[in-house]
Amino acid sequence: MATSHTRTVLITGASRGLGLALARQLAREGWILVVDARGIQELEEARRELAHATTVIAIPGDITDPAHRQALTRAVQEIGSLDALINNASILGPSPQPPLLEYPLNVLEQVYRTNTIAQLALIQLLGRFIPPGGCIINITSDAAVEAYAGWGGYGSSKAALEQLSRILAVENPQWRIYWVDPGDMRTQMHQQAFPGEDISDRPLPEVSVPGLLALLNGTYPSGRYQARALSTGTTQ
Repeated sequence: MATSHTRTVLITGASRGLGLALARQLAREGWILVVDARGIQELEEARRELAHATTVIAIPGDITDPAHRQALTRAVQEIGSLDALINNASILGPSPQPPLLEYPLNVLEQVYRTNTIAQLALIQLLGRFIPPGGCIINITSDAAVEAYAGWGGYGSSKAALEQLSRILAVENPQWRIYWVDPGDMRTQMHQQAFPGEDISDRPLPEVSVPGLLALLNGTYPSGRYQARALSTGTTQ
């Protein structure tokens, strides 16, 4: 059972990229971590690293799988409470990304299940463990608000996630609910979005972590934020 001085966070998609970068920082700050990812080996490597700093529960699986979501819920139930939920896991869809007129609808359905529906499903399951003042962060993208050719599947799934977040915030004023654009990052997913291109000019995910920490540790009102604007103290 977590003590009153120990905070607990669940981070999905925490075996690499932004999820792992955030998990590393929160581990250093002493948070108890519940983490998941689809890749069993990558998640185990992350768990071993993070366990040097804090208590880590790592559960491999796909957030679209109801049985996996139940496993995450049981882990949180054993701890007793959840101070923050970071819905970070997502999928890009086809690479290279097709225009909407050619987008395979069965794949689009999977993108929505992963990027939108599973996020809400986790909030529904875990909400009873999040106390007043607790934090939910849904990771979004500028593709949710900008009309980029070729980004119709991913972008519209994130736009739907943002609207869900807005309504959740109105319906649940007891929580701090944020939908956060981390900006372009040098990650595996970003490379998939630009196959064959050099993305070395994009910053590493660690650059976006301070903004997420500002939300987790601060008292910002629920809303949409850009992680890097928060880390530099600029207004939005």
